[in-house]
Amino acid sequence: MGGARNFFCASRRGKFGWVEEFCKSLKWINRFEEQGGEGLVDRSRRPLSSPAISPPEIEAAVIAVRTEHPAWGARKISWRLQHLGGPSVAPSTVTSILHRHGLVTPEASEAATHWKRFEREEPNALWQADFKGHFQTSEGRCSPLTMLDDHSRFNLALQACSKTATEVVQSHMTQVFRRYGLPAQINFDNGAPWGSPSAPGQLTALGVWLVQLGIHVSHSRPYHPQTNGKDERFHRTLDIEVLRGRCFESLDKVQQALDCWRTVYNQQRPHEALRGDTPITHYKPSKRPFPEQLSLPEYTSEDEVRTVDWNGILRFRGRRYKLSNALHRHKVGIRPKHGKDGCFEVFFAHHRCLVIDLQAPDAV
Repeated sequence: MGGARNFFCASRRGKFGWVEEFCKSLKWINRFEEQGGEGLVDRSRRPLSSPAISPPEIEAAVIAVRTEHPAWGARKISWRLQHLGGPSVAPSTVTSILHRHGLVTPEASEAATHWKRFEREEPNALWQADFKGHFQTSEGRCSPLTMLDDHSRFNLALQACSKTATEVVQSHMTQVFRRYGLPAQINFDNGAPWGSPSAPGQLTALGVWLVQLGIHVSHSRPYHPQTNGKDERFHRTLDIEVLRGRCFESLDKVQQALDCWRTVYNQQRPHEALRGDTPITHYKPSKRPFPEQLSLPEYTSEDEVRTVDWNGILRFRGRRYKLSNALHRHKVGIRPKHGKDGCFEVFFAHHRCLVIDLQAPDAV
């Protein structure tokens, strides 16, 4: 019997399907001969040892970080364990552990989506600012004000606001400027109070104040919020890790949650765009201090200086041009545009407000 078994097993070929079936039958015959009826019961295919399974202490460390930060993905958890001086665990191993314990959620997958962004070469070269979409609390509406440094992703402001008026924003920005200094440029979208939706590019009262501080003001292209992409990405992370699914009794409760998470975001949360570093390790305050008193704009000898009339009207060479209501009673400089006869550029301090072409019928 044994010789026949060996012969048929040694003669197996893919095209002889009956040989395969015969050898499978012999397996069950052998089990019955050796163990009787118990040998016919299906056996577990699980290996006797699993060298690829991580030690319990590593799994516990991974689960502890994930429990504290449910929206963090494998890379962030791996980096965070290294920052804490813990075990070095590859992101792929972290992913396996999370799957094994049923800890991979749609929110975590969404948060881990990679966004590639260009960045400025040093801190404070460019900040981005905006309001995150409002939500309701038990005592009214809340609109978080956010400000982010483009280079380091460091969060400069995260303030729960009940209003989005200019005076509210200016007050909070003043606190940020006193703490971190002035940036070279701030980019906004075109909504109020940052810009004028009906006339993109026109300075608002907030923009006039920032220009007087020596800050370059820029705006995203209309209907292109991705121009402020880092702040938009910050809003998505804020929503996933703090706000989603929660109800707050008051603005104070919201602010407590925002303050707590801001510390985590700036000092603990590994950032993929920073190759696992935290934003605070890439940020340093500006060397430009906040001036408590504003200086009047200065213009060159080649500028024709004019005072802006009511409704933001500029009068020049017998024509009227619309600048901005916020520039009423402010002085602007009009200088010839080099290389183009009959063309002039209108500046408020360093900010170019308008290009005038005397050959074109673009006056008001």
